[in-house]
Amino acid sequence: MAERPKQPRTRPFDTIALLLQGGGALGAYQGGVYQALAEANVYPNWVAGISIGAVNAALIVGNPPETRVARLREFWEAVSSPPLGVLYNPPILLKEPATHRFLNHIHACLIALFGAPSFFAPRFPPAEFWPSQPPDKLSFYDVAPLKATLERLVDFRRINNGDIRLSIGAVNVRSGNSASFDNTTHKIDVRHVLASGSLPPGFPATEIEGQYYWDGGIVSNTVLQTMLDCGPQRDTLAFQVDLWSASGELPHDLAQADSREKDIRYSSRTRTATEQFRTAQRARHALRLVLDRLPDSVRSSPEIEQLAHEANENVYNIVHLIYHARSYEGIQKDYEFSRRTMEEHWRTGYEDASRALSHSEIFERPDTIDGVRAFDFSECDSPSSKN
Repeated sequence: MAERPKQPRTRPFDTIALLLQGGGALGAYQGGVYQALAEANVYPNWVAGISIGAVNAALIVGNPPETRVARLREFWEAVSSPPLGVLYNPPILLKEPATHRFLNHIHACLIALFGAPSFFAPRFPPAEFWPSQPPDKLSFYDVAPLKATLERLVDFRRINNGDIRLSIGAVNVRSGNSASFDNTTHKIDVRHVLASGSLPPGFPATEIEGQYYWDGGIVSNTVLQTMLDCGPQRDTLAFQVDLWSASGELPHDLAQADSREKDIRYSSRTRTATEQFRTAQRARHALRLVLDRLPDSVRSSPEIEQLAHEANENVYNIVHLIYHARSYEGIQKDYEFSRRTMEEHWRTGYEDASRALSHSEIFERPDTIDGVRAFDFSECDSPSSKN
C-alpha cells in the first residue's frame, strides 16, 4: 500500500539527513528504517549513500513521498526472489541456530553460483578465462540486471530537479581517491549509482566521463564524514544507518573470526568521525565566542575574517542506527539474499528506527557546549547518548 503524503512536522533543524552505509543484502535494514521515518512523518531533505546505501538513496530521492516505501519494497522483493521457490524457507528447521546458519550458507552459495534476480548474474564465459579485458568487464558478475531494475524504479529526472539533496560515494580506480557525486554539482544518472556499488572483483568498475570508479566503501564505508565536511553548515538532525557493527563479541572459531574481521573493516569510522566532528565543533563554537568579543577595528582584518568563516554556532543531533547481525548469519551475510532473511532485516530496521523515533529528545535542539549530541539505540531499549 502506498504511504499517504503528509506535511512534515516542524523541527528545530534546517536539515534532516539520512546517511546509508554499504552492506549488500543487509541493506534491507535501511528500507525498514525509511518506512518507520515515513510513518512518523519525518522526511529527509538530504540523503547520502554508499554501495547498497546509494541504491536505497536513489530509490528514495527518485520517487515521490507517497510511493517511496512501495518502490523500496519492490526492489527488495525483486532481488530476494528465490530461484528454487520455498526450498530455502523451511521454518521448522530455523529453530536451531546451527541449522539456520547452514541454510543461510547454502542459499548464499547458490547466490554466488547463479546470481541474484534483478541484481547480478554470472558472466559466461567467466572473466578469469579471458587474458585481458576492459575495466567495465573485469568481474565475476554482470550488473546489467541492476541497471535495468534501477532504470525501472528510479526517476532520475526527479533526482536532478527535486528538492532533496542526493550524495553518492565512490572511488576513482586510477587515483585511489574518494569521489562524491552530488545532485547539487552533478547530473546524476544510473551510472553514478552503479559506480558506488562496483565492488571488485565481484562487480566491474563503472565508467563515467572517461574515468573508472569502484565501490566507495573501499576507502570509507561511512557517509557521515561526507555530510559533516560538506557545506553549508546548518542545524542538522542526522540518522546514520550502519549495516556493520564495530563492536562485537570475541570470535571462537575461524568462521567467527572471518565474520568479525569483516564487521570491523566495513563498519569503518562512524564513531571516530562523530568524535572528531564533536571536537571540531567545540573549537568552532569557542572561536565564535572569542570573535564576538573582539573590537570592530580588529574584526575587519583579513585574518580575522578568515577565522570567522570557520566559526559557527550550528547544532547537530546524530542518531546512530546500527544493524547487529544474528549469530547464525556468518561471513556471507552481505550476499545472502533469501526472502526470509530480507524480511528479517527489513523488520529489524523498522523496529530499531521506531524505537529511536519514540524518544522525543532526538528532536530537541542540543544545549551541549559543542552543539553536538549523539544517540545510540543499538544496544538497549533505552537510548545512550553522549552530551
